[in-house]
Amino acid sequence: MHLIFLHGPAASGKLTIARELAAISGYALFHNHLIVDAVGALFPFGSPNFVALRERFWMDSFAGAIAEDRSFIFTFAPEASVAPDFPDRVRAMVEAAGGRIDFVALTISRDEQERRIDAASRAEFGKLRSLDLLRHLRDQFEACEAAMPPSAVTVDTSATPPTKNARHIAEKLGLPHAA
Repeated sequence: MHLIFLHGPAASGKLTIARELAAISGYALFHNHLIVDAVGALFPFGSPNFVALRERFWMDSFAGAIAEDRSFIFTFAPEASVAPDFPDRVRAMVEAAGGRIDFVALTISRDEQERRIDAASRAEFGKLRSLDLLRHLRDQFEACEAAMPPSAVTVDTSATPPTKNARHIAEKLGLPHAA
């Protein structure tokens, strides 16, 4: 079982690159907003019930994939409503089952992030699309990203197309190629 824990700031291309990476590798894609949007339908973002239920869904989903030896890609945006030790607990869970976890960091320049933040494609899920809110929360987001575990691969998505970034990640991680 192999978990690719793909993380980065808003508008860095996590979902787009993860989709390309899933196509290359044949790995399942479990992106952040599948759970965030589901839980957000019931509870306000960041509320105690939202935080508890989101993490329980994430961890139960990881445990199920591990139990079935299912490799997958998880996209994640580090932010303050997530427990700081969450990535380390995920790592412990994967490794305790004999699996492999690779953290992959995406970075993006501030100018490019601001250019992308209100892209129409970000409306598909409940993604951050407000430039004002991004600017207001940016220092918090950057501190949370800096606290992530060391990454096996770091990719600056500012100027490189998602397909090329996904191929680079696949090569660096030695991923299989889907038939």
